[in-house]
Amino acid sequence: SQVNRVRSFPHIEGNYALHVYIPVYIPSATRKGLASFLKKVTAIVPTLHAVDVDVPLSGLLKDEALLEKVVLGREFHISLGRTVPLRVHQINSVVSMLRQRLQFQRRYLIDFNKWEIFVNDDSTRTFMSLEVVEGGLAQRDMSMRMEAASMVNRKDWECVELIRKQIQAVDEVYKLHNLPEFYKDPRPHISITWALGDIRDTLKRMVEEEMKKYKVGSSSRQKCIFTSKFTGILCKIGNKMHEICKFQEE
Repeated sequence: SQVNRVRSFPHIEGNYALHVYIPVYIPSATRKGLASFLKKVTAIVPTLHAVDVDVPLSGLLKDEALLEKVVLGREFHISLGRTVPLRVHQINSVVSMLRQRLQFQRRYLIDFNKWEIFVNDDSTRTFMSLEVVEGGLAQRDMSMRMEAASMVNRKDWECVELIRKQIQAVDEVYKLHNLPEFYKDPRPHISITWALGDIRDTLKRMVEEEMKKYKVGSSSRQKCIFTSKFTGILCKIGNKMHEICKFQEE
């Protein structure tokens, strides 16, 4: 089982945390539904925290607008590599190689179609995440359809394939710098909340219940929870951001 974003290495002078990722924003139209589900979960698991900002959800329950903003109105990450320590002298080389290998990316849409639970390597944290799964049922509004007319006929699995290819490219750069590779069978996702310990069973039951809403007829296909545009790849080293590839908004 895999999960990212939690540093499992001590800070050493001259080491900087490296994280390569696709930034994702949850569209405001989707946030209300997600927030009400998170409220339900927090009532049963009061120890849930918002990822990255580490704010406990239980303190936000009385103010749904604040819950939406703090927990859902921020930048999320699809990790393309493990978060690992990088030596100062490796920084320029890592950034330039990532740019070299990832500069030519085409635009595509990312369909998040499944709530999933991940537990980190040493079972100290459990994460509630939205996963990009092959064969989801894209459910897109017309404006996005028109804008993405060239992409709409493409199979759903393609976005998962494209992200996996990007992970492969990042892995190659990591390998050349003796950095640990990513998980063998990558499952692209954004983590929304975390709780201490391994509480996957409780959370799994809750997300399975929630996913029934997105079932299409009697088939096992899922409607999409939300779709976001791939806007580029960022690399954060310490507190500094490096753009690896970026699309201007038209």
